[in-house]
Amino acid sequence: MAQNLKNIGVVSLFTVGSRVLGLLRDILIFASLGAGIWNSAFIMAFTLPNLFRRLLGEGALTSALVPVLTGVIEKDGSGAAFRFFNQIFLRLCLILLVTVGSGIAGLWTLKQVGCFSEQWRLGAELSMVLLPYMIFICVAAIFSAALQCLGRFTVAASAPILLNLAMIAALVAAFFQDSNERSTVYFLCAGVLFGGFLQIALTGSDFIRQGWRPGFPRGSSEALTRLWQLFLPGLLGAAILQVNILVSRLLAFSLDESAVSVLYLASRLMELPLGVFTIAVVTVYFPLLSRMIAEKNLDGFRATFHEGVQLIFAITIPAGIGLAVLAGPILSFLFQWGAFEVRDVAATLPLLVIYGLGLPLYSIATFATRGLHANQDMVTPVRIAAYCLTVNFIVGFVLMQIFGAAGLALGNVISALVQAVLLWSAISRYDTRFCQSGLISSLLKVCLAGGVMGVVCWAGYGVIFSSIASGKSRDALALFILIPLGALLYFATLNLLRYEPMESLKGVVLKSIRPKS
Repeated sequence: MAQNLKNIGVVSLFTVGSRVLGLLRDILIFASLGAGIWNSAFIMAFTLPNLFRRLLGEGALTSALVPVLTGVIEKDGSGAAFRFFNQIFLRLCLILLVTVGSGIAGLWTLKQVGCFSEQWRLGAELSMVLLPYMIFICVAAIFSAALQCLGRFTVAASAPILLNLAMIAALVAAFFQDSNERSTVYFLCAGVLFGGFLQIALTGSDFIRQGWRPGFPRGSSEALTRLWQLFLPGLLGAAILQVNILVSRLLAFSLDESAVSVLYLASRLMELPLGVFTIAVVTVYFPLLSRMIAEKNLDGFRATFHEGVQLIFAITIPAGIGLAVLAGPILSFLFQWGAFEVRDVAATLPLLVIYGLGLPLYSIATFATRGLHANQDMVTPVRIAAYCLTVNFIVGFVLMQIFGAAGLALGNVISALVQAVLLWSAISRYDTRFCQSGLISSLLKVCLAGGVMGVVCWAGYGVIFSSIASGKSRDALALFILIPLGALLYFATLNLLRYEPMESLKGVVLKSIRPKS
């Protein structure tokens, strides 16, 4: 477990850097554009290439590629793996070029139709600009997946940093140019495209250093056939998931001009701990789970899966509680600048509380999905995703009529709950001992420690709120005192409860930050 934790520490370190820069990027975007029509149109446009990234990049294709490529490496070595990768690489590039060309043509046609409102025409215009980013991010994603199969986690984890740096640089350039909202958005689009190019350059060059060379292999292979068998159901499942996200944003886009922005902001803050730790655990454990299945080691698979689940519990439950309890000062301190005003903070706050409490559900669903993918079961997650799409649409649409954007967020979380339960039930069928008492005991300990932390933070914020006048000083004091205090109390409680996975994790973290001689 120590080596796995060390890899998670490396991935988490770079992921933290990327997420912090992403947070700074979002702060600058909302300070420059507020929560109005230009920001909402940019978010909608940025959703399209990211949707295909999940379909053709780090989502469905990666989930199919990792277990197959890992099997090729174990059986035939790196040379055969590179030849197999080239078969995928060539086909992906052709699909991306056709998709981007068709998408731009379709969006241009829609933009010419005069019956759409200015808000929708603006979204189509920006989407045409950002669609080429799809090529960069999807190719970079399969480079990253291949590097992970070779045990190279650092470069793949650091690639998103380049995108955030490029977008931040674009926003700074727009500020010094004294740009209006329209010019700022186009500076931002240029930053996205340049950042995508940097990502593909970084991951591709490292893959070349590992021995890969581009080629044009002919014919098919057993591994390629198996990949298509896994990819096509996975593509459908990923498509359903992305349609789920798109449906929520389209519904929000139809509410008012700020609903998309506040929904996006709340989900982004929820994704900060999700992306920092959950994705790090998934990144490290997915190849390990795939290897256990390839070796037909079911006991090892179960033990490895439980390790990952315990680590996810230990981080996402207190993180979710912290987001919910301290949502107010987090939003006010970080985002109440420039064009993002008090009313925007008030509109975002209930959404962040809802997403914070749903964070563990998203994390478990993500990890359980990869557990099924490691078993090369791509069909079950598709069926579950289809069911959850229906739940999200119906529940979200109904609750939207009552609670507005908060209803959409609540619909998302209810859908995530259904998905997590169904996925866990599905993966438990592989082993009757999957829900061991030790795992339940770990969950109870984490919930108890997180609950103690949440009560103390809630009481502490009440004292600070009643003692200090409103303003950034109160928010800063709340965050810089209560977050470290809450974390210290949480870890101390886990120590008292003898939570072994967290004790191992602390040792690895301390070792990773200790200066090397």
